[in-house]
Amino acid sequence: MLGDKTKESIRSAYKRIGESLENFSPRKEQAYLIAEIAKTIAGEYDRNTRHIVIEAGTGTGKSLAYCLGSIPIALKRKKKVIISTATVALQEQLVNKDLPFLLRHSGLAFEFCLVKGRQRYVCAQRLALANHTHSDSDSDIEQVALFERKPTKHDTQLLKRMHKALVDGKWQGDRDSWPTPIANDIWQYIQSDKHSCLRHLDEHAQCPFHRARDYMDNANVLVVNHSLLLADLELGGGKILTEPEDTIYIIDEAHHLPDITRDHASAMATVKGAVEWLQRLAPTADRINKLATTDRTISPALKVADLSEEIITELRRVNEYFDANQNVFFGEDKQYRFENGVVSDELRHFGEDIANASKKCFSELNKLYNTLLEEVKDGNVQMYKAEPLLAEAGFEIQRVENLEKIWSMYAKQDSEKAAPLARWIEKTTGKRDDYLVSASPIDVGFMLQDNLWDKCDAAVLCSATLCALNSFDHFRRQVGLGNDDGTQYKKLNSPFDYQQNAVLTIPKMQHEPNVSEPFTLELISKLPSLLRENQANLVLFSSYWQMEAVANALREKPQYKTIQVQGEQSRQAILNLHKERCDQGKTSIIFGSQSFSEGLDLPGKYLTNLIITKLPFSVPTSPVDQAHAEYIKHKGGNPFMLLSVPDASKKLVQSCGRLLRNEKDTGMITILDRRLVSKRYGKDLLDSLPPYRLNIEY
Repeated sequence: MLGDKTKESIRSAYKRIGESLENFSPRKEQAYLIAEIAKTIAGEYDRNTRHIVIEAGTGTGKSLAYCLGSIPIALKRKKKVIISTATVALQEQLVNKDLPFLLRHSGLAFEFCLVKGRQRYVCAQRLALANHTHSDSDSDIEQVALFERKPTKHDTQLLKRMHKALVDGKWQGDRDSWPTPIANDIWQYIQSDKHSCLRHLDEHAQCPFHRARDYMDNANVLVVNHSLLLADLELGGGKILTEPEDTIYIIDEAHHLPDITRDHASAMATVKGAVEWLQRLAPTADRINKLATTDRTISPALKVADLSEEIITELRRVNEYFDANQNVFFGEDKQYRFENGVVSDELRHFGEDIANASKKCFSELNKLYNTLLEEVKDGNVQMYKAEPLLAEAGFEIQRVENLEKIWSMYAKQDSEKAAPLARWIEKTTGKRDDYLVSASPIDVGFMLQDNLWDKCDAAVLCSATLCALNSFDHFRRQVGLGNDDGTQYKKLNSPFDYQQNAVLTIPKMQHEPNVSEPFTLELISKLPSLLRENQANLVLFSSYWQMEAVANALREKPQYKTIQVQGEQSRQAILNLHKERCDQGKTSIIFGSQSFSEGLDLPGKYLTNLIITKLPFSVPTSPVDQAHAEYIKHKGGNPFMLLSVPDASKKLVQSCGRLLRNEKDTGMITILDRRLVSKRYGKDLLDSLPPYRLNIEY
């Protein structure tokens, strides 16, 4: 329960923050949010299920609310708070602004840090090796063995600069803080990995990843991204981050959680590409065996050679199978999705054989790897000789692990009681024709329930857009939370005066978007009357080709030459020029796609006229979305009403949310899609929007 001392600690912190800010007026929505979060985490609603799902509109002050509602309780109960976000922008806001502000003004004593995945950090030892090739009579190890290509002169110079900066203490060793891009095939050789960059090895004890983890161990609040959170949960929790039962999770931007979870649980692998790297396993195993001073490496080295050859043989049979069934799998489309996830018996048997052999190969590679590590620790093998082989073996272990994962998903018999896996193959062309084999779960709610909700101490999920059609049901099903399991659901409206500050117009239109060419021509003729001179205009499109067609047509007129189109420059360059024009009182027009409808913060004069050309219905083009729609239809449901409409509802709320970012913002929204008034679902979509002043033209 929420004790009196903890209540007083929260009240005092909120009061101190108010006293430290000029013109601070306590928001009742924010105070209510703090109280609800605190009561849920303390178990006042349900002692066993301490979960709360919150949709809070723009301007509610969510980050301050969840920090004040969780940190005092965590400090009292000696728990960690993990704040997980979907975007770098919110992470930076929390670490550079919100948490330092809270620490300075609340009177709470806590430490916080940003936690990144292991692979965002360089391994100091591997970077040193990349800059120095050892020549030794007992070893013929090339440090370039893991590079996909031989490093260029530019790569070599970059590696030298990075090494010097790390040694001189001018770089902390994380990829994101290096001032220039680092090619993936170079970074993957010098990055920290779980197999070779180990704290108990003297050469790695001071690697950047381990230093970062020292900060994490001492911090009370950890800021992570959803991908890192899911990576930890996939390992059982507590392997990268803290144990779930000792953690209060704050999942901000929670509307991204279902998709990121699904992406994280999917797997893919090429056929010929896998054969190519599998051919390197036996030489690696043989070199480890020759370097080791013990006989214990002989048997696993021989088994790795046999098993890798067995896998190669099976993959070549898979390739022959796909080649022989070209007419079945591939027409004009280079992608083939298996209906209801059902693959042929032949392909399933291939999956069983490859998965079983990969699992055994993974085990034998691990034995070799661990034995060589022991040899280094015992002083029988010098580290500089073992390091390249450990790095190479670690890299190959990860690849074998992924191979076992994807082919296990093809070998698996789906349960009739649950959604099947989505399975598909793709024919790739380029330097080498190949087949890409992929699989993904459709439903991930059960995974989150098993790995997170059933284990964690408490969880707070929040976003400005969690409801679809004014209900939490769609999101609840996606993430595996119950309706009557004790989870709390709260929806708080924004404190903005929508009626006073914004008008939403649905103008007369001759065509609906489903007749694409006439609708595009109508957009070209209609938009000039809707764009505002000497104001900030944002026009959102649902398709790139339509956006480009309209932009090209309008740019033929002198006054529209300066239209900025997403993709022609970087996002930041577009926004910088936009703000520069607005500051000068000039007309600024941005054309953007759906990705500009979220995370774009243009307060005040930087956006006063928002035009949405089309309702954001997404066509299920990805194999996973198609499989999901197919499964719902198979169960007797309507995929359009159960998937497309709720999804469009959330996206429309996000799009309209670009206009009012602060309480004093004003402006207009125009939606050029008459389906809002001509279709039955249109009313539900309108009702899910904030209460703008509505103007429907007839």
